[in-house]
Amino acid sequence: MFVDMPLEQLRKYQPERHEPADFDAFWERTLAEARQHDLNPVFTEVDMGLTLIRCFDVRYAGFGGHEIRGWLLVPATAEGPLPCVVEYIGYGGGRGLPHDWLTWPAAGWATFVMDTRGQGGGWRTGDTADPVGGNGPQVSGKLTQGVLDPDGYYYRRLYTDGVRAVEAARSHPLVDPARVVVAGGSQGGGSAMAVSALVPDLLFAFIDVPFMTHIRRALEITDENPYGELNQFMRNHRHRIDQVFTTLDYFDGLHFAARNTTPALFSVALLDGVTPASTGFAAYNHYAGPKDIRVWRFNGHEGGQSAQVAEQLKVARDLRTGGRPSSGSENGAAGPSEALRA
Repeated sequence: MFVDMPLEQLRKYQPERHEPADFDAFWERTLAEARQHDLNPVFTEVDMGLTLIRCFDVRYAGFGGHEIRGWLLVPATAEGPLPCVVEYIGYGGGRGLPHDWLTWPAAGWATFVMDTRGQGGGWRTGDTADPVGGNGPQVSGKLTQGVLDPDGYYYRRLYTDGVRAVEAARSHPLVDPARVVVAGGSQGGGSAMAVSALVPDLLFAFIDVPFMTHIRRALEITDENPYGELNQFMRNHRHRIDQVFTTLDYFDGLHFAARNTTPALFSVALLDGVTPASTGFAAYNHYAGPKDIRVWRFNGHEGGQSAQVAEQLKVARDLRTGGRPSSGSENGAAGPSEALRA
């Protein structure tokens, strides 16, 4: 059922942001610390039985110099630098296997898939450990790991890994560093929004049903996991609620959206109980760059799935040839470009 605002209200919903005064300084310091470690990207070509795709097992240094795994996939006939999509993964998932990621290579793009540290046990396997356990109590899962301190919070490491993934992708000779796009859904969508704000010279961002945005409202209107992990934590740590929100405000997608100048295509789903539509629209309406959105009226957290990919491929075709996306809208106004899908 519809559990959020009517669509007419969602289009106008632009809530107050609770932004830390040192938000920019926090992220500048975080990335400066990460870049003290040599990126050291290693691409090892592997035979995965895909005769039309070249597959590279990737390792690079993320947050703290920790080894992050990934895949780089390119069309087998590629000779020159290609546009590249850097993919971020939803909560609980890992990089899986190369044949899970064939859409963009089939469209003539390189694809860099970032494994998610400490995840990959819930669905699609992962291979990257998180050597930082976080201090203090936590609920099972990653959302409360280190949540009492911004410096030790899990998403500080994850978003930094995401920035370094772009840098690693750009280091490969088959990738055109000027044509890099970030993409993801749910946790991956939140990562794409954060990274595209922290790396301001990206070509485009595909942000689907984003997680970790307008977190305060999400905790008021849904108790589905992963947000349910935070609800459970604060239910037991009654006197630390303000401390938790202080940490979360450094990672809320609303603040990344307000700084973001990367052109973007969003998607939300009106029956989404995991990342409610108002949280996605809040980020979209605060988004400072050129933007467009697809609204999936009768879908839940799965969003548009392959139909949303079809929308992205339309945009990518124009990006690949150096033109402006035909489906783009710089003001995000509800109109023909904001297609309502059932």
